[in-house]
Amino acid sequence: MSYPEAPAPAVTLGLAAAGRFAWRDVIMYIVAQLVGGIVGASAVFGLAAGGPAGFLDAAVKGGFVSNGYGEHSPGGFNLASAIIIEIIITAVFLFVILGVTNARHAVAGFAPIAIGFTLTLLLLIAIPVDNASINPARSIATAIYGGGDWLAQLWVFIVFPIVGALLAGFTYRYLFDGVKYVAGAKR
Repeated sequence: MSYPEAPAPAVTLGLAAAGRFAWRDVIMYIVAQLVGGIVGASAVFGLAAGGPAGFLDAAVKGGFVSNGYGEHSPGGFNLASAIIIEIIITAVFLFVILGVTNARHAVAGFAPIAIGFTLTLLLLIAIPVDNASINPARSIATAIYGGGDWLAQLWVFIVFPIVGALLAGFTYRYLFDGVKYVAGAKR
């Protein structure tokens, strides 16, 4: 069985919920994604350490691009807003991924374009709210370097992207993959 690319723990769980990814492989993928996120954030930390005087200190003091709500939200949004946006953007992202990779419904070759544009749009919407998680591995990796308060708020950016992904995965499976389509059939 061929598995789709699953770059984020929430996406991996959403794909498994939709029946597109084997549950037995979820833990292995999530561990690899966490390691990749931490290695990536460490590389960025290393680059920032070589920046102009004070650059790294300012980046760490600002949370190192960590997700946050309340005083740690770029736009001052509260916890409820962060929860709502994470559930919605992750669910929308998963619906798009599942839709454009569905062999019965999608046009071959356009999935990367649709996924990339969707992710860009969702990030533009959510960054002012909470720095847009969608990916718990990225959220964990940046919070490690952001420290303190950013780590205390991290649970939101682990739990709610997963909730959004699971909602989308199970819903998509029920709504679309459970229905047998026959070309030319009348309903």
